[in-house]
Amino acid sequence: MKFNTKVIHGGQHHDPSTGAVMPPVYQTSTFVQTSPGQPINPDFEYSRAANPTRTALENALASIENGTRGLAFSSGLAATDCLLRSFKAGDEIIAMDDLYGGTYRMFTRIYANSGIKFHFVDMNDLDKFQALLNENTKLVWVETPTNPLMKLADIEAIAKITKARNILFAVDNTFATPYLQKPLDLGADIVMHSATKYLGGHSDVIAGALIVNDTALGDQLHFQQFATGATLGPMDSFLVLRGIKTLHLRVQRHCENGAKVVEFLSNHPKIKTVYYPGLASHPHHEIAKKQMKGFGGMVSFTFASSKKEDAISFLEKLSVFTLAESLGGVESLANHPALMTHASIPEDKRKAIGISDDLVRLSVGVEDADDLIEDLKQALE
Repeated sequence: MKFNTKVIHGGQHHDPSTGAVMPPVYQTSTFVQTSPGQPINPDFEYSRAANPTRTALENALASIENGTRGLAFSSGLAATDCLLRSFKAGDEIIAMDDLYGGTYRMFTRIYANSGIKFHFVDMNDLDKFQALLNENTKLVWVETPTNPLMKLADIEAIAKITKARNILFAVDNTFATPYLQKPLDLGADIVMHSATKYLGGHSDVIAGALIVNDTALGDQLHFQQFATGATLGPMDSFLVLRGIKTLHLRVQRHCENGAKVVEFLSNHPKIKTVYYPGLASHPHHEIAKKQMKGFGGMVSFTFASSKKEDAISFLEKLSVFTLAESLGGVESLANHPALMTHASIPEDKRKAIGISDDLVRLSVGVEDADDLIEDLKQALE
C-alpha cells in the first residue's frame, strides 16, 4: 500500500458494530467485564491502558512510519519523557546540538538531575560524535531537520554506527513528517513526533507519538506509557487521526509554498541568510536530497542588519502570518525563537549554535503563496 493510501486506510478498519467509516470517539474510562478479570474484549479494560479510538490512531501511526507499534501521548514532550524513563543514573545520551527548546529543557533540567549524562554535538561531524561513544552510551537523539536552524543529520550513516554498538537511535521526525522522511526505513529504532504539528495539522490539539519496529521495545514503551499515564484522550486521538488523513495533501502544499517563500526571501536585500534544506547553498542539501522526498514548509532567516529590533518590527507588522508559537498547521505562523520557542535555552548556548537574536522562523501554511509573499514584502518594507 502506497503512502497516499496508507494515510487514509493504513491500520484502519470500519467500526464492526455499526459500520461507521470513521472510528468512533469512545468517550469512556472503563469497559464491562463478564467476570472478574474477564473483559468483554480482552484488548480493552481501562482507557489508560488502551482505548479503541487511541488504538485506531496508534495503528495509523505505525502504518505511516512503516513501524510495528505506535503509541500516542498527551504531548510530544510526554512521548519523549516516556522514552527517557528507559534510562538510569550513569547512562549517557548523545543529542544533536540544535534541538527544540522543550527537549533541551527536559534533558538538562529534569533528566540530567537524575544522573543521566547528556552530550550535545553537531551530528554532521561523525568523528566528533563517535569520540563521545562509550560503554555507557544508551541513546542517540537527533532532530532532522532541526528546530530552528534546519540542520540535517544523515540518519543512515548514524544508524550504521549505533547498530554496530547496540545503541538505541531515536529521530524526532516532526519537521519532516513521514510523508517526506522515513527514519525507521533508514535504520533508526524509534521515531518521535509532536503530533500537535503536521500530523494533527490544524492547531487544535496537543499530542505526541512514538513509533518503533521492534516488538520488545514497543512492549517496554507501552508499559512505561501505561504505568506513568500520559496517554492521549479519545477526542484528541480522533482529531489527530482525522488530520493524518489529509497529511499528504497538506504537506505537498507546505512544500510548494515553502519553496516560493524561500525564493522571495533569498532575493530580498534586507535578508542575510535563509535556512532551508531545499537550497543548493544549504550545507546539508545533499543529505536532504538523499533521505527526504521534499523539503517541507519550515523556513528560518536572519536580517542583513543583524538587529533584534528589525526582527521584532517585522513580526509585529505581519497580517496573514500569525505571530505565535508552534508550527505545522494549515495557517502560516511566524516565531522569534530566542524570545519564544527557544527562550529556555541559555543565551550563550543559543548563540554558540547560531540562534541569533535576529533569527525568525516561519511555518509556511497552505494559503495562496502570493498572499504570503505580499505579507512578507509589506512587513519587510
